[in-house]
Amino acid sequence: MNAKRIILTGAAGGIASQLAQRLDAAGARLCLTDINGEALQSVASSLPSGTVQTVVADIGKAEDRTRIVQQTLEQFGGIDLLINAAGINPFGVYADQEDALIQKTVEINTLGPMLLTRAVLPTMLAQDSGQIVNIGSTFGSIGFAWFAAYSASKFALRGFSQALRRELRETGIEVTYIAPRAVRTAINSPAVYNMARAIKMTMDEPDAVAQRIITTIRKRNKERYLGFPESLFVRINALVPGVVDRATRKKNSKARKYAEQVNANTPG
Repeated sequence: MNAKRIILTGAAGGIASQLAQRLDAAGARLCLTDINGEALQSVASSLPSGTVQTVVADIGKAEDRTRIVQQTLEQFGGIDLLINAAGINPFGVYADQEDALIQKTVEINTLGPMLLTRAVLPTMLAQDSGQIVNIGSTFGSIGFAWFAAYSASKFALRGFSQALRRELRETGIEVTYIAPRAVRTAINSPAVYNMARAIKMTMDEPDAVAQRIITTIRKRNKERYLGFPESLFVRINALVPGVVDRATRKKNSKARKYAEQVNANTPG
C-alpha cells in the first residue's frame, strides 16, 4: 500500500476508521471522506503520518462526489484505489418503514458507490490501472428478515461489482467485493444488539475485519466472504435457498419483537 493514492468513504465509521489506521501505517496517501465532519477530523487527527486529506461529503450528492474526486486529483495527481465503505443499516419491519429511509438506504449503500466508481473510472482508465473495492455484507447474499432494504442494497452492490469486473476484464482495473458478517460498530442500533444477543448472532470486531479487508485487497481477490459458517451459508443459499429458509425460521421469529419495537419507537 506504500504511496498508493486511496479514496476511503465512510472513513469515520467503525470498519473504515480501522482501515484508515492500517493504510496510513503502510504509507498510503489517503483521501478520507465522510458526512460527519467532526468524527472525520477526529480520525484524521489520530493518524501519525500527517499527510491525510479529508473531504466532508455526502456520497449521495453529485456535487460532493465531484468534489471528492477533484480534490484527490489535485492533491495526489491520480487515484489507485477506491474503497466504498460508507453505509447505513436500517433494522425494522419493512412494511412500517418510511419511504425516505428505504430510499436513503439504496442511495448510500448502492447508488453512492456506483456513481463514485463512475466518477473515478476515467482517471483509472487513463492510467490503465486501479482497484475498486466495494464493502458489502453477508446480507448481500442471504436476505435476512427485518433487514429487507439493507439486504436489497447489498445484493445490488454485489451484482454491480460482478458485472463491472467482467466489463473491465481487459483493462488494468480490478474490482473486489468483500462481504463481512455482522460487525460490532455504531452502524447498528441498540435494537440490533439486543436482537443479536437474543438469537446468538456472532459479531466480529472492526479491527479484525479491517485487517482481513487489507489482506484481501493486497491479494486482489475478486470476492471474499468473511466469517464461518456464514460464508458456507452463502454457498448453500445460492444453490438451495429453501435450506436456509428453514435454518433461519426460528431466529427470524425471535428477532421479530425487536424489529417491531424499532417501528413502535419511531416518531410519527
